[in-house]
Amino acid sequence: MTKAKVNNPEHMVVKCLEAGDGSGDSIIELPDKVLDAIGVKVGDQLSIEKVGDVILLKPIRDKASAK
Repeated sequence: MTKAKVNNPEHMVVKCLEAGDGSGDSIIELPDKVLDAIGVKVGDQLSIEKVGDVILLKPIRDKASAK
């Protein structure tokens, strides 16, 4: 698993890895500490947004499960 640099609880730095399948895609492994901080688990969906030089990940919450 990728080690994350933690500057504060809401800002972490992780490393992009090559997918290794010849696609040219990158993979970002999110450490358990990051998943726990945003309340998600493996298999949950995240939205991704570029804000300036920052990539913002947010969990997609199903309205039914938010009740």
